[in-house]
Amino acid sequence: MPYFTSPVDGARLHLVDYGPADGPVLVFVNSLYFGTQMWEYQMLPLANEGHRCVGFDRRGHGRSDDTWGGFDLDSLADDLQGLLDHLDLRDVTLVGHSVGTAEIVRCLTRHGSERIARVALVAGMAPGPARSANHPEGVDPELMLAGIDAFRRDRSAFFADGARAFFALDRPGNELSEAYVETMVRRCHGATARAGVAIGELIAALDVAPELAAVDLPVLVVHGTHDASGPIELTGRRAAALAPNATLEVYENAGHGLFATHADRLTADLRRFAAGE
Repeated sequence: MPYFTSPVDGARLHLVDYGPADGPVLVFVNSLYFGTQMWEYQMLPLANEGHRCVGFDRRGHGRSDDTWGGFDLDSLADDLQGLLDHLDLRDVTLVGHSVGTAEIVRCLTRHGSERIARVALVAGMAPGPARSANHPEGVDPELMLAGIDAFRRDRSAFFADGARAFFALDRPGNELSEAYVETMVRRCHGATARAGVAIGELIAALDVAPELAAVDLPVLVVHGTHDASGPIELTGRRAAALAPNATLEVYENAGHGLFATHADRLTADLRRFAAGE
């Protein structure tokens, strides 16, 4: 299996590299709990069309090393940059989901945009959903920490109980098979309990608003109106307002898991965006 070494601490991180080596490059950064499999409805069609689609399993996730440390945002961003450097990727379209959007923003802050041409923030947590001095309308951090406590007590129930809201399955048009939903719940267990708690705590304190305002690349913000994990008014709309060169695409009725419920539309939007349209 292909791996690269983290520049942070030498952790071995699993990567996937689909499509022709000389195709336009998209690099996918995963949600919390998931590995690269979450992007199957985007990576496989785009690779078949001639794009080079690259992704990796975050530390403590999927087939990457189970580490204790390295879950601060700087280290996670450095892991992402390590992938770009390892494969010497250029003119990259970075695509992040959920907390992966914050890793992308911090990567740009720490390492610049020499390798990166544009950024897509899909159902993002950036700039941060929690209440803070700069974001008084945000979610009470104590409520977010209570969710982490529920995860600690019984993460199997936490995943199973949250699946329908994650995909907004009560909304019109959001149809997924029970088999698919069950598979995604099982895949959540590919993340260690340590990784889940550490990154959950990171999200509860997340604030990359000043960094996002400094991103001078084209930014595509994709967000669902019924995202229970990252409510659009606290995340997607703020991100689009902060980034100077942003375009907001709102998906009616979509939840956090729009990569599956709105797979074809997201793939088409990413195709157009990667082409510079």
